[in-house]
Amino acid sequence: MSERLYLDWNASAPLRGEARAAMIAAMDLTGNASSIHAEGRAVRGLIERARAQVATALGADGADIVFTSGATEAAALACAGRGLQCGAIEHDAVAAWCVDDLPVDARGRVAVCDPGATALQLANSETGIVQDLPEGLAVSDLTQGFGKLPVAFNWLGCAMGLVSAHKLGGPKGIGALILRRGLDVSARIRGGGQEMGRRAGTENVIGIAGFGAAAEAAARDLADGVWDRVAEIRNILEQALEADCPGIISVGKGQPRLPNTLCLLAPGWKGETQVMTLDLAGFAVSAGSACSSGKVAASRVLRAMGLDDAAAGSALRVSIGPDIAREDALRFAQAYAAAWKRARARMK
Repeated sequence: MSERLYLDWNASAPLRGEARAAMIAAMDLTGNASSIHAEGRAVRGLIERARAQVATALGADGADIVFTSGATEAAALACAGRGLQCGAIEHDAVAAWCVDDLPVDARGRVAVCDPGATALQLANSETGIVQDLPEGLAVSDLTQGFGKLPVAFNWLGCAMGLVSAHKLGGPKGIGALILRRGLDVSARIRGGGQEMGRRAGTENVIGIAGFGAAAEAAARDLADGVWDRVAEIRNILEQALEADCPGIISVGKGQPRLPNTLCLLAPGWKGETQVMTLDLAGFAVSAGSACSSGKVAASRVLRAMGLDDAAAGSALRVSIGPDIAREDALRFAQAYAAAWKRARARMK
């Protein structure tokens, strides 16, 4: 039996060795970062080192890095009570706090009329489509682009950004709100004065250590051209599927996309069925955002792009990482083509 292939990096990337080592080392620290004795100062030093690692990796030197339980909590801190607008392609964590009335075109691009009152993601987790962020944007979800795209928070011109560690090889359950220096947000978790008064509670030291190490390693990979090679493998996979699977559609082809993401439509073949079929064949893929799994409705991202429920319901997301070789991609393409052929035969 062939080794299983994990092709769902946009849901969660495998834990990096650097993050694992940093987390194990952090477990041996005893003190509380709010204590002023030597043990407490050692923990505080680890947290501040990780904060600097994340800031450097994201090009956010001089900005405030507020550690949270993930990008979802960061979105609540950034967006709650601000009356922001967004497009229907935003992640649920952002859309929950905004009015999603901004138009989205067939290319997946959002038309922004008032950047200062808008939340707009850098890249979509389902389609991989990358947005052109306007100057003066209130909030940007940078989660999928962080570590995969050459982007610097300080160049974007937005007030706040959201990131999550587990999308770039860090641990789950830790993320950050990036605040342009001089801005502030109202704490939603109140108590002590941790995280500059923006997020109370004893810090998740182990998660923070892993996040910092993962961010540093991700920045190194990006500089070394690792994700350029991933894009080449993605393109080989896309070409093989188009050649062997008549009738499938590659969403976002020709648009700026994340280097690792492929969104396929197979008309008449439900995305959930594709996921189960491929899982049994040894491939981990997704029918869309992991946070939307289990929902019956078709992807609102694809519906916002003008697709009907039937087409949107036939979507499959393949998101690869640097561990996938050309041979792996072609093995998946062969398995997918065989399954598509069987599915089409049943449709007749």
